Amino acid sequence: MTGMAARYLYLTRHAEASSDESELTDAGRRQAASLGERLRGVPLAAIHHGPLARAEQTARLIAERLDGVSCRPCEAAGDYLPHLPAREELPTRAADAWLAFLDRFTAEEREQGPGLAAAALAEFTGPVAGDEPRHELVVTHNFLAGWLVRAALDAPRWRWLGINHANAAMTVIRYPPDRPSAVLLFNDTGHLPAELRWTGFPAELHV
Repeated sequence: MTGMAARYLYLTRHAEASSDESELTDAGRRQAASLGERLRGVPLAAIHHGPLARAEQTARLIAERLDGVSCRPCEAAGDYLPHLPAREELPTRAADAWLAFLDRFTAEEREQGPGLAAAALAEFTGPVAGDEPRHELVVTHNFLAGWLVRAALDAPRWRWLGINHANAAMTVIRYPPDRPSAVLLFNDTGHLPAELRWTGFPAELHV
């Protein structure tokens, strides 16, 4: 009978992209390279990445600093709205602002997200079959990073909102076979020089 082993999910948001999001900036390329150096020695089985250029380029630059780790495009690792909350789900003080934010997205973006979010949970979370732990990296976007962190903590579905992830920061979630999942590391930027941390975030979120 096949046993179950722990999965270690390494999560990162893509590195800083240009204003049209078609490629990484020079700073973004440095961020991705620094993250690749940090991951040297981690026994990664694969690097999964979303289909957009900024995620693909980040994944490739990370892989260049690792030995024999393949990059695998995955639509479920893309940029989408994982859950559209109803007003009654949200805290009263934040409902107006968050619903206005979500209304800016197209009908297509609003409709396709929940299915992709369910696919991401099926693909990337939970323990794995076999006797050996599995380590995987997902290069994704802010929304999915928040969605996976809130799921690991069994938080309400709307709580992906407000969980922010810096470019090329590192989050690690462990899914053991015999206990609840654990967030071992969240939004860590220790591998980045000070000038490359918190790119694209307002000053009040810099810590």
